[in-house]
Amino acid sequence: MSLPVAVIERLFQRLNATYGSEFINKWDNVSMVEVKTAWSHELAFCADNLNMIVWALVNLPAKCPNLIEFKLICKQAPRPEHFAIEAQKAPADIVDKELARTAQELFKPKVNTQGTVEHKRWAKSLKTRHENGEKLSIYQISCYKTALDMLS
Repeated sequence: MSLPVAVIERLFQRLNATYGSEFINKWDNVSMVEVKTAWSHELAFCADNLNMIVWALVNLPAKCPNLIEFKLICKQAPRPEHFAIEAQKAPADIVDKELARTAQELFKPKVNTQGTVEHKRWAKSLKTRHENGEKLSIYQISCYKTALDMLS
């Protein structure tokens, strides 16, 4: 990616107006198309923030800069500040209501098909898994058997 031709043309006009023949004479033996192409390519990092070039033009040194020097001046430009928009906070009473509703749903005991709470459901689940061939630890087997009064 390179800078647009119009940007490079305007940049060369400003540098020519500032430094006069010192700037133009730097390129006596080189094609201006090649010079402008090189500047366009090397300054491509400024394409999203042309203010870097503006800053460099405001802060030019007394001696006419070459491409590398001008590029370094551009890189010294301050970065634009980005401000984050602070999110609005929900009112405390709405947050409390939502948390209470969520907690009530999450911690509500599971009921069986008859509508009663089955407190030993975990033990029955372990037993079913064990009977279906899943490997359980000795401790898991002992716990579900104890809970279901299966120990002899």
